[in-house]
Amino acid sequence: DIFQEKKWITIVAEIAGFNKETLKIHVKDQKITLSAKAKNRRYYKSLNLPKTVLPNAVHTTFKNGVLEIKLQKKKK
Repeated sequence: DIFQEKKWITIVAEIAGFNKETLKIHVKDQKITLSAKAKNRRYYKSLNLPKTVLPNAVHTTFKNGVLEIKLQKKKK
């Protein structure tokens, strides 16, 4: 799920069964890539980001299999 707020864009991904150590988040050129590995499973998702996002301003939380990524928007 993707939510747009005044100063942030929030991405919420349910990735139960994976642990924080195997989770990778990569932001480059207005694109975000999420990936994770477990014994017999893999998770991969790539999303294009709006130009209003600052790719270096990323805040993440991971709790109970739910990953929340907050991306800061550029000031107008």
